[in-house]
Amino acid sequence: MTTATKWALAAGALALALIVALLPRTDDVPEENGADLGPARERAALASCVPPEGVSRAGGEASEMFEAETHCLGDGSQVDFADTLGDGPTLVNVWATWCEPCREELPLLADYAAQPDAVRVVTVQVQSSAADGLELLTELGVRLPTVHDGEGASGPVREALRAPKALPASYLVVDGQAQFVNDPRLFTSLDEIRNAVERAR
Repeated sequence: MTTATKWALAAGALALALIVALLPRTDDVPEENGADLGPARERAALASCVPPEGVSRAGGEASEMFEAETHCLGDGSQVDFADTLGDGPTLVNVWATWCEPCREELPLLADYAAQPDAVRVVTVQVQSSAADGLELLTELGVRLPTVHDGEGASGPVREALRAPKALPASYLVVDGQAQFVNDPRLFTSLDEIRNAVERAR
């Protein structure tokens, strides 16, 4: 084999290695980007994480504490949590798929959000996979706007809210301040949700 042939083979091998290295790898795509969750997202049919254009977000300048990057569970897009908050008070609920009380509370929150006098309701899924969250919300028939705050022990939204370990946890965001709902700690009726919202206004 001549020297020229050896160099040609080496150059060809190097070019092939470079092409393989640059090929996209689907297993590198985060689950939140929606690469594998399209059908699950369609079944869940969640409401948009960001309110319609022209609706100002709750808290205005004071909402800097909510400048936390997260992912919209409904479409996988990256969103700023502050942008999910509506105009006026917003009820924020933190939940996880392994949390049994959350399964009871989420449908109540959806029923409340459907009332004509309801404030905006946004939910935050934590410590569980996006796939499991979509499956649970589909099973429960809950289509509230939901952000996925990661599968780890903490996430940017949970840290911004200083959410407790025990779930679920609800907050009323009023004038850019998050008020932890402790009475009741777990909603069991629509009246409890309405009363908690009224007390926080």
